[in-house]
Formats: sequence, C-alpha cells, structure tokens
Amino acid sequence: MHDIVDLERRGVPSVFVASTEFVDAADRQATALGAPGVRRVFVAHPIQDRTDDELRTLADTAFDQVVAALTAP
Repeated sequence: MHDIVDLERRGVPSVFVASTEFVDAADRQATALGAPGVRRVFVAHPIQDRTDDELRTLADTAFDQVVAALTAP
C-alpha cells in the first residue's frame, strides 16, 4: 500500500492488488496513509497454494477490474 500511495502522489496511476483476506487491512492502511480513495482490486484468497493455471485464471479474472480502476476518473 505504501508503494501505491507513493506512486499515486507522484502522478503515476496505480492499483493495489491483494487477496480478499486483506480488505480490512487495506482500508485501514490506506486511511492511515491519508489516501482512503486509493484504487484497489481484491482477488480470491488464498494465493500461495494455487497452481500456475489457477493463478493465470485469477489474473485473467482480475485484469478487467485493474484496467477499469486505472482508467476510471
């Protein structure tokens, strides 16, 4: 979250991506950093035990959300 907030403040459009396990933590961290509106996309949890094919599917599923978050006003 720190990196995404830093990039956004530098004018680089960015999106924070994490698993659904971290929704509350991301909200608290973004607020604490003074950036409650930072763009974020959450994918299904867990991630670490997934196969390569499962990770590709997860990424494919999130792709449109990431693009939308980056291009929304």
